[in-house]
This record gives sequence, C-alpha cells and structure tokens, in this order.
Amino acid sequence: MPTVTVRAPAKVNLHLGVGPRRPDGYHEVTTILQAVALYDDITATSVPPESLAGPDGAGPVFTDEDPIAVTVGVAGEGARPATSDDADGAGDGPGGSPGDTGAEPSVSVVPTGKDNLAVRAAYLVAEAAGIRGEAVHLTLSKGIPVAAGMAGGSADAAAALLACDTLWGAGLDRETLVALAAKLGSDVPFPLTGGTALGTGRGEQLTDVLGRGEYHWVFALADGGLSTPAVYGEFDRLSEGRLRTGPTPADAALSALRSGDPAELGAALVNDLQPAALRLRPSLRRVLESGLELGAIGAIVSGSGPTCAFLARDAAASVSLAASLAGMGVARAVRRAHGPVAGARVIPADPAGPGGEPGSSAAQSPPLSPSSSPA
Repeated sequence: MPTVTVRAPAKVNLHLGVGPRRPDGYHEVTTILQAVALYDDITATSVPPESLAGPDGAGPVFTDEDPIAVTVGVAGEGARPATSDDADGAGDGPGGSPGDTGAEPSVSVVPTGKDNLAVRAAYLVAEAAGIRGEAVHLTLSKGIPVAAGMAGGSADAAAALLACDTLWGAGLDRETLVALAAKLGSDVPFPLTGGTALGTGRGEQLTDVLGRGEYHWVFALADGGLSTPAVYGEFDRLSEGRLRTGPTPADAALSALRSGDPAELGAALVNDLQPAALRLRPSLRRVLESGLELGAIGAIVSGSGPTCAFLARDAAASVSLAASLAGMGVARAVRRAHGPVAGARVIPADPAGPGGEPGSSAAQSPPLSPSSSPA
C-alpha cells in the first residue's frame, strides 16, 4: 500500500511577547520560535475504503462533509487509547484561542478522532485538492512530549499536511500548505518551515530570522499539562488595570541571534506568559531556579508551559545539566536537543526512531521556508 512518512520538529519560544486581547478573541503576539531536534513521525498509508467496514459490514459513506475516511494509530508517549472526551492540550498556540472555557483538558493521551489536528489536516488537504473517496491511516510516532508547550500536536498537523499532499499527489504549493496550517492553529505553520522565525499576528505570520551558531537546550518535563486558554486567561487577569499597548518587543533576542552568542541569548529570553504559568503551577518556579543553579545560562517556561527550557553554554554543558536535573527529581523527565533544525520533510520509509535525528538528507525532501524577508 502506498505510504509516506514525514518528520516534523518540536519548537521552543525564545521570545513570547503578548499584547492585549484583539476583537477576534486572540492576543496579538511577537514571538521568536526555534525548531529543535525532538521529532514526531507521521506515516500516511493509503488503505482500501472497504477495509474500514464496521461491525455491520458496511464501509465508509463519503459525503460533502466527509469526503475521505481517516483512521489514526499512536505510538510512543500518549499512546493510551483515547476517547472522544480526550484532548491533546495543544491549545491554539501563541495567540490563544477564542471561545474556550479555560478548563484544563485531559493531556495524558493523544486523541484519535476529528479533534486530532492531524486528522483535521488530512481533511483540509482533501478539500483543497478536491480529493474524494480516499481512505488513509495516519500513524503518529510520538517523540515530542505530549502537552508540553513544545507544539507536538501542531507538528503532527504540519506533518500530516505534507504527508497527505505527497501521498495523494495533490501538488499543493508552499503558500497553500502554510495557509492551511494557519487555519489549524497559530503554531502549525512553523513546523512546516523550521529553523528560527519571527512570528507576529497571533503567531502564524512568519519571517525568517537570520542567526548564527547552534544552541543546546535541556527541557524539564512536568507531570500533567497546562491549558493554553487557562494560561492566557490568567495573563489577562494579571494584566487587568495595566496599560498594555502591544507585545514586549523582541529586539534583544534578535540581536543575540545575530551575534551567535549563547550567553547573550540566554540573558534575552522572554516569556510574557511565564508569570501566569507560574501562578497556575507554582512548582515550576523551583524547576527554573534549579536549572540556573546548575549552570544554565538561560531559563524560561516554554510557550504556555508547563515545560521549562534551559539554554546551555555548549553540548558538553547540556549533558551535565540534563544529568544533574534528572538526578534532582524536579521533573518527570529531562530531554536534550539542539537547534535550529529544518522543518517538516518526507523521509525514507525506515528512518531512525522518533525523537532522534532525521535520516540521510539525500533521501529527504527540502524543508519549506517562510516566504517573507529575513528579520
């Protein structure tokens, strides 16, 4: 059966400046995102529609609302069977999500129905390309921690867009794929492009950032998740009565990236949501303090949390920092990764396992990149 596998990276926010809520319910943001070497692999396999027959023996019925049939399997972290009440906790990325209640979702599983962003991505590709009557099985091999503020659900969606486009020979161009990604969520366009980018609007308008050097990160993963809407709600509460005309500018981080000095970047890390995340999860304060005490040159809550990201001086320092953090027991798990890395790309059928480095670049498609000019 025809099969396509796409690998997409996690992200860390080097800067997340948040402005007031917009009339459409989102927040205006200025963010700098860096793709890091933690990956999810999405494999799209074309299957005969009749193989999806239910207990009554009937296969899927294709309609205008359901022009294709999508099934999902999950391997790795978050692979416990999900119910329709489960959610992946991904939220809508930097700009927040209008209309949400702020209640914390179940974050221990990855959903397998239409609430999964990868499934919605497959439907969007089918709609854009006029695909009908196809059945596809998506296998999500999770190497990116679930509900960790590292855009794992968004990476899955980006990978599914590229995988389904390739599987069906739809031939959608870069601009179309990025536009479809923006429909799915503020964080979804970035895993398509990778590298380091400046995000504006609600975070979906990306501009390449020209930087120097490689950066070494250590991520302390917390038990349980934090609801993105809940963190934005707490941000609004904490900001009440304060004059906030726009997001915190990203000038210091942009300057640090141009210099290539990790220490300068570490000092420039900013997250306007961090006070809200710490208010909702006070234990994260001790995690941040521990990383700095152990030699990190920068510490920040990643996105809306609850992962804490630490910048190390170099690769050797990241190994030492990760080992020390793990030994302290302040996090459920500790991961190391470097960045920036390339965005979503088609990889060989038998790559290294998820969470590792991509396979041979000679066998991979080139990553997409933002269309706008460098920052």
